[in-house]
Amino acid sequence: MAQGDLKLLGEWASPYVIRVRMVLEQKGLSYEYLEQDLYNKSELLLKHNPIHKKVPVLIHGDRTICESLVILQYIDENWPGTGPHVLPVDPYERAVARFWTAYIDDKLFPSILMATTKETKAEKTADILATLEQLEGAFKECSAGKEFFGGDSIGWVDVTLGCQLTWIRAAEKILGLKLLDEMKMPLLIEWEKHFLAADIVKHVLPSVERVEELARMLRASAN
Repeated sequence: MAQGDLKLLGEWASPYVIRVRMVLEQKGLSYEYLEQDLYNKSELLLKHNPIHKKVPVLIHGDRTICESLVILQYIDENWPGTGPHVLPVDPYERAVARFWTAYIDDKLFPSILMATTKETKAEKTADILATLEQLEGAFKECSAGKEFFGGDSIGWVDVTLGCQLTWIRAAEKILGLKLLDEMKMPLLIEWEKHFLAADIVKHVLPSVERVEELARMLRASAN
């Protein structure tokens, strides 16, 4: 099936869409990106994801693949000789990467932005800080002294955590917090610098300012 048959249905601020776009860029695959309005869902989205009606959705010719991690694995396995592997080749390292990805998706997404009371804010802050401190140790284990969780190149855990960076930084600015702390998490701070400098990240990761503007609107509409 031709590479040129690829379409991605997405929403610009979604971390789950961003991680897919990063991997498509890393693999050097040509694709058509179709921005979706999730408040007024298109017929195309409803046709290709009738169950969840959410993005991302990858359309490859007559095939439809939904859910971001499923899409990442599909891309990695369907184009194994194109660009670096996203998942490690070694079975144990692959299992470790999947573990930390599940941990990040379960624990990290900054719902703290929707905290409306001091108690909720304090609770969610403590949870996020504990998660990031665990990831500091995970980076030391997974990177083996190299720049990324994936070693020499951006991999599975990198895109899973990295797609949330602008949301984390936006939460810091809106709520007056310090989540990624240079003193407590020096390895993650250094990783962030390398990650943000990568071309595949620059092309698709929205700015902190743009995410902050959206987050403030969401907070206002929720109150």
